[in-house]
Amino acid sequence: MAVQTVGSIRKIRWLVVLLVIMVSLAGCGDAKETSTNEEKSKQENSDTRKVNDAFGEVEVPVKPQRVAGIYLEDYMLALGVEPIVQWYHPSWGKQDYLGLTDVPLFDITGSLEAMIENNPDLIILNGGMDDSYPLYSKIAPTYRLPDEVIGNAEETLKTVADLLGIPEKATSVLENYKQKITDTKEKLEEAIGRETVAVVRLDVGDKPELRLFGLNNAYTGSIYRDLGLEPFPWVKNIEAHDVISQEKIPEFTADHIIIFPSDGTWDSKSNEKAVALLDDPLWKNIPAVKSGHVYQLERSHWQSGAITANMMKMDDLLKFLVK
Repeated sequence: MAVQTVGSIRKIRWLVVLLVIMVSLAGCGDAKETSTNEEKSKQENSDTRKVNDAFGEVEVPVKPQRVAGIYLEDYMLALGVEPIVQWYHPSWGKQDYLGLTDVPLFDITGSLEAMIENNPDLIILNGGMDDSYPLYSKIAPTYRLPDEVIGNAEETLKTVADLLGIPEKATSVLENYKQKITDTKEKLEEAIGRETVAVVRLDVGDKPELRLFGLNNAYTGSIYRDLGLEPFPWVKNIEAHDVISQEKIPEFTADHIIIFPSDGTWDSKSNEKAVALLDDPLWKNIPAVKSGHVYQLERSHWQSGAITANMMKMDDLLKFLVK
């Protein structure tokens, strides 16, 4: 009986040892697989490819992880990617409509030290920063949008999606965008037909003035081009924007006027002097004011021609023009 017990104990011990060995081998296998997967992921993230930007050939990451899209944050967010910094200009503020409360500001007029500190592996530039392009290129691979893409929201989205390594995402975003354009255009046509529309920016600062946005303005041209709104005749003769002189105000007879401040909000203390222009009897006597067809809107998405901003403009137009 004792011999049988000893034999049973020895058998159990061997089974335990065997189990430990099997578990150890399995652990090694998992560790090896984990290590292999990490190495593969690291390799994918370090892969590069060559693309052509406004200035020639650029080598960029295949799957960038830390991207700074200067004044292209709207497109990145529409594609589900958060930028590592957000555009800021001391005179114009930031793109408040994006709600990037936790993303550090990058002052495009200041030192590039802030960009270096955020360690980008790809920088994408819109137009207007060409002088600094060589400096950005020393920080990380830098892609400047081609001129033929700038100002075209759909082509910009496709380009940004491609640089981010997610070109397929642009397809679904654009499907929704185009459908919203179609629906909005139809409702606006039914609501106001050929009544004329004008977009005015109230320029704040030392010398406040009213600035009329033109037919091909990069920020607001889409409301005429894509949504079919009828521009007030003056708009057709302006490419980007032009000041409305005091003596011309009585002739400003647009049926509907969209207006927003150049910086801050309508309630900003610093804008009081500019807002006072709207109390001038000349302004108060134009047809749109007298009929209640002047719409004071939020500035930041009306000063962007990007995908999300354009959709927010559509929401504004439906809210104020479609009763």
